Amino acid sequence: MVHITREELDVELRHLRYFAAVADTCHFGAAAQRLHIAQPALSQAIRQLEAELGASLFTRTTRQVQLTPAGRFLREEAERVLAAVDDSVRGVRRIADGRLGLVRIAFTGTAVVGQLPRIARVVKRELPGVALEIHGDVLTPAQCDGLRDGSLDLGVLRPPLSGDGLSLRTIEVEPLVLALPDDHRLVAEPEIAMADLRTEGFVVYADRSSAVNEAVLRSCRDAGFTPHREHEVTGTVVLLALVAAGLGIALVPASAGALPVPGVTYREVADAGSIEVALAWHHREDSPTAGSPLIRSVLGVLETAGLLPPEHDRTRLPTPSPEATR
Repeated sequence: MVHITREELDVELRHLRYFAAVADTCHFGAAAQRLHIAQPALSQAIRQLEAELGASLFTRTTRQVQLTPAGRFLREEAERVLAAVDDSVRGVRRIADGRLGLVRIAFTGTAVVGQLPRIARVVKRELPGVALEIHGDVLTPAQCDGLRDGSLDLGVLRPPLSGDGLSLRTIEVEPLVLALPDDHRLVAEPEIAMADLRTEGFVVYADRSSAVNEAVLRSCRDAGFTPHREHEVTGTVVLLALVAAGLGIALVPASAGALPVPGVTYREVADAGSIEVALAWHHREDSPTAGSPLIRSVLGVLETAGLLPPEHDRTRLPTPSPEATR
């Protein structure tokens, strides 16, 4: 068996491209025109390739050019190699342009319902080469940690953020709405104010760092009372189920109304306040506007689609009070 070392064989990509052009046309003149080179230079390159391989690739007469058996074999192999190289080049360029790759994105609480479908649809439509890895119901502090340690690329969360080094863009400001059991006395009231909830038992989130809890507490205090925490739960679906069962009322982001929980009526409360939803990512010294070309592309298509209002980034946010976010 004859072994050919790498040093003994030096076939360049341009040689394969030249060969493929001649093999396709079986005409040196036509191939040279396609390649935009002089015919003598093409003929010399093919002779160099044949010498390198130690095999004749074409039979040449004054009237025609035909592939030899070795040439037919090389044609198939050259097509495969050149296609792979072209695919690799396109892939590299798409990555560099931010149009190919994996984006790991987390959503907190009801942002899964309110934001995930819209964001995913836009990315799928505008960036088909980008895959989304979805992480649902991740609390804001955990998202902040994931963005910093690199396990997450984007986070849809509720400010304020814990720690620094993150960039933030507001997506939406949601009003808080009142979730009531269908048979609650307030369902029939034409208007509801926060003061009307003074004697009610509230269903709240168990996590003390919940931004929703903080917004609810702030609204209640502004109305002159502290809410009675009747039940504490870990998720929005359980919270609404307890409301449906008549075990309390709850103030929730308006997006919670998209959750199909029978037995729950939603009502507006004029002075209930609101809560912010934002998109966050890690701020890097070498790219102040985003962590990578891929993230910049995602931000760009979301902004173009109207899902991300144009505004200045808020970077290196100060560490908030212990009341972080859900």
